[in-house]
Amino acid sequence: MIKNMVSGWLTLGRDRKPADLLDSIRPRPHRASPDEDAPRLSDAIRRSQEALLRMQNQEDGYWCGPIFGDSTIDSDAIMLLNFLGRGNSVKIRRLANHILNKQNPDGGWPIYDNGPSEISATIKGYWALKFAGHCAGEPRLEAARKRIKALGGIHKANTYCKFYLALFGQYDWRGVPAIPPEILLFPNWFYFNLYEISAWTRAIVVPLAIVWAFQPAIPCPSHATIDELFPDSRRYIPLSEAVAPHALISWTTFFLMWDSFLRGMEGRGGHWLRVWSLRLAEDWILARLQDSDGLGAIYPGIANSIMAMKCLGYPDTDPRLVAQLRELDRLEVPGEDSTRYQPSRSPVWDTAITMIALAESGLERSHPALVQAAQWTISKEIKTRGDWAYTNPNGPTGGWHFQFNNSFYPDVDDTAMVLLALRHVHLEEPNAQIREKSFLRGLNWLMSMQSVTGGFAAFDKENTKAILDKIPFADHNAMIDPPTSDITARVLELLGYCGYDSSYPAVAKAIKFVKAEQESDGSWYGRWSVNYIYGTWQSLRGLAAIGENMNQPFARRAVSWLKSVQLPNGGWGETCETYHDVSLKGKGPATPTQTAWGIMSLMAVGDYGHELRRGVEYLLSTQRPDGTWDETEFTGTGFPKVYYLEYTMYRNNFPLQALGIYRKALSRGLART
Repeated sequence: MIKNMVSGWLTLGRDRKPADLLDSIRPRPHRASPDEDAPRLSDAIRRSQEALLRMQNQEDGYWCGPIFGDSTIDSDAIMLLNFLGRGNSVKIRRLANHILNKQNPDGGWPIYDNGPSEISATIKGYWALKFAGHCAGEPRLEAARKRIKALGGIHKANTYCKFYLALFGQYDWRGVPAIPPEILLFPNWFYFNLYEISAWTRAIVVPLAIVWAFQPAIPCPSHATIDELFPDSRRYIPLSEAVAPHALISWTTFFLMWDSFLRGMEGRGGHWLRVWSLRLAEDWILARLQDSDGLGAIYPGIANSIMAMKCLGYPDTDPRLVAQLRELDRLEVPGEDSTRYQPSRSPVWDTAITMIALAESGLERSHPALVQAAQWTISKEIKTRGDWAYTNPNGPTGGWHFQFNNSFYPDVDDTAMVLLALRHVHLEEPNAQIREKSFLRGLNWLMSMQSVTGGFAAFDKENTKAILDKIPFADHNAMIDPPTSDITARVLELLGYCGYDSSYPAVAKAIKFVKAEQESDGSWYGRWSVNYIYGTWQSLRGLAAIGENMNQPFARRAVSWLKSVQLPNGGWGETCETYHDVSLKGKGPATPTQTAWGIMSLMAVGDYGHELRRGVEYLLSTQRPDGTWDETEFTGTGFPKVYYLEYTMYRNNFPLQALGIYRKALSRGLART
């Protein structure tokens, strides 16, 4: 049905010129004359546009700002360098400097800036500093040790922290949840198989399964041992003691018994199965290094694949290992006296959002910067089949990924954002025709990814088996990739601009899905950015674009909630802690990014009251002279409750988009200065 719907739209466009087709699916903005704009507003928009244009890669036309996570990635990098025998490198000392800079006053380390100390991050930070040559008696490390004890001790660490500890003999492998390579032997029709877990988890777990099978014992330098963190001398505790309380008859108990069975099989036959599964895991990794910025194009996948290759005996000169090390180096962001690693790079995502912000703020559709960006973005279209095809075997090829190269993993969110961006640009022939074909392939692929619930997930279709979260090594809270309201609403926004409405069954299902996800207070949960302000913005924007009546109770409830959490300074802000404590929903220091989401939320429902003007005033008053904004809070989400992200482009492109839409409202008499 979905495919037919898209094909029908394709047929309608065959008699049109390519450029005209894309023009027709973009609402034409009213071009305000200078005297219609508030001078201060227009000046802010101009300076912001100029700032973003300066950030553009002049050679290729993309935008790519650094993405930062917490200090654990830098702690992991120090351990990886020691694993590779590079424990005395200058890089380790520079990484240690950055880790020290992120330490909380209470001695621990948070998983997002200005957040509370977290046990695994604190253990990793403490141990990484010892690897770098710091002594346990130093005041900063003494404070960290006390914080580790206060947070429950070393046994409270998550699986991936214990994994690193076990590599260097600082934790017993018996206390690390089993990650057997035999999972690759399960056929795709089996209830539990590799493709029932999320795309990012596959990239993390498959190489770790190889390492787990070998269980190497890397000598730990004497100065880096952490005996002092084991007051009871126990080098591990049974998994049944480590996991959260659970019933005797439960899925948690089942998986614990399965873990024990796997351990019992170690060294007791089944050798040929282990050899076979290791070969499958190796082949799986090598295949996904093709046309990719490393495995999964994310730090954990790259780092874990390097360790897996070393366990498999790859020499340092092997081109595939060298290539992975090179991709790791590309994630490094050096500072003056420190260095840190990005979890990934985001050029496709950043470029699409920035194109939208520039266009919606009034930059001409034929501006060379937009034309160049559009051509670069089109060149990144994926035309091959990837992992998504295992759960969507009849889907067409198309779509976009997040990074520079990651052909196995296009995703719905990036694809929708790219298509939203491409509709803003005027291209001359033959580029207009190329854009149309690319656009329609992407749309066709996108629609094929809709789940039976009507929603859309990020990377996979029908990846919803929550039972997998009970697996002992699943404590990173990201084993599945279920549909979410924020991604579904972004798809609805795109479809609305393409001329779809609720008369199409697929659209009606998506609308129903988004509305059903609304919280009782009127907000929406945000899976991919922080949190309810983001989810509410994207849900309202999508529902408005698809033609929903924004005078309905759902919209009014959303507006009431947004207004209730607006801060006295006119801005909006929300802490990552809302994923842990829902009572903090909509609370936190004001940020330019979240304020922009709040502003655009109000305008999506047609509310142009004083709350909107206060939000705009916050953006105008906090803008720097160079046209940019400062932001210290994390507003991006990797894995809720586990890993958060600082997208450094958000603070500039979303405020510009909000101010641009507001200026259009002024020019149409919908708002007042």
